[in-house]
Amino acid sequence: MKNQYDSIHSYITTRLEEGYGKETNASDLHHHLCNEDYFIIGTYKAKEFLGSSAFDIIQKIKEYEQDNFGECTTDFSDAEKVANMFAYIVGEEILQESDHLKDCWNNNLTDEDYAQITLEIASVNIAKVYNSN
Repeated sequence: MKNQYDSIHSYITTRLEEGYGKETNASDLHHHLCNEDYFIIGTYKAKEFLGSSAFDIIQKIKEYEQDNFGECTTDFSDAEKVANMFAYIVGEEILQESDHLKDCWNNNLTDEDYAQITLEIASVNIAKVYNSN
């Protein structure tokens, strides 16, 4: 699944560099980066993304949804929904690596905050995030 983590990290870093969620509350940044648009569009692309890790990804989604919502709601027969839910979850894990985001969590982001968060996220050791989960 490391390749999938790398792809999601790249996606989030690009969106940060493009200014997504820049003028928002810090606690809403994940929503703007990982929930306002699809990470992957199209069944073929989603199946390619999931690859041989599909069952591990499904297991991660099931555990996340059970822990956070008490039930699983993702349609596991839809590769696009699986890929996008996985990107949502991994996006949350990646953003948790930003100490600055944690420090300004209840505040509106300033340009300086956003720049610092972008820098921290861009330099995240994705292998560490992947191995911790």
